[in-house]
Amino acid sequence: MEIIRVQDLSKSFGALKVLKNISFAVNQGEVVAIIGPSGSGKSTLLRCITHLENVDGGSITLTGRDMIKDGVYAPVEALREICLKVGLVFQNFNLFPHFSAERNITEAQVHVLRRTRADAAERTAALLEKMGLSGKARSYPFELSGGQQQRVSIARALALDPHVLFFDEPTSALDPELTGDILKVIRDLASEKMTMVIVTHEIPFAREVADRVLFMDGGVFIEEGSAAELIDNPRLERTKTFLSRLSRLGIEAP
Repeated sequence: MEIIRVQDLSKSFGALKVLKNISFAVNQGEVVAIIGPSGSGKSTLLRCITHLENVDGGSITLTGRDMIKDGVYAPVEALREICLKVGLVFQNFNLFPHFSAERNITEAQVHVLRRTRADAAERTAALLEKMGLSGKARSYPFELSGGQQQRVSIARALALDPHVLFFDEPTSALDPELTGDILKVIRDLASEKMTMVIVTHEIPFAREVADRVLFMDGGVFIEEGSAAELIDNPRLERTKTFLSRLSRLGIEAP
């Protein structure tokens, strides 16, 4: 069953056309990795699907409901309900600095989902345990490592029970030694059949975890395939050049 369908999506910033009639779909339980050079439109695409940016044209269907159809957004209340079905984990965490880890996870449950404080606290405790952070519930972001902050960010997104989770370069702000903790969390979610779309430069990780990989360049998808197929045997010269360049930088594809 399709969770996401994007059709002919376009987005410009002034004269710069960032997304050029993008189309793709994601099925329930599927993990899709989006790779490509910086500035190719990957993050903008996630921001448009999660309604952090308005699109110029095209259609987005989430969990069977039209968020936007032929450039026209759903009514406000319907749009709010649809957007609650998706979660986004940012590369720079975006935690509230004046809230503890526990409160960062709890507040949206209370104010957005209208859960009771008791129910929200129970869900938060379970998520902190899942993230290996039970002892950090009352710590503030400045007291946490980058990896711990990102795990709080993932827990906050999961607390709203999204049908699909988006990751925008979830390890790019971390030291290499902290990256493994976040990748393990994502691996565990993949094993639980969480539907995920991951923008990443971690090519070996994408090959291991993703069902499909989409290569994006210049605001379009120019190649896609199974993770092993695209990474090990790309068809297009542009894809080969990109993967070769990452390899020279020490970000090797296996």
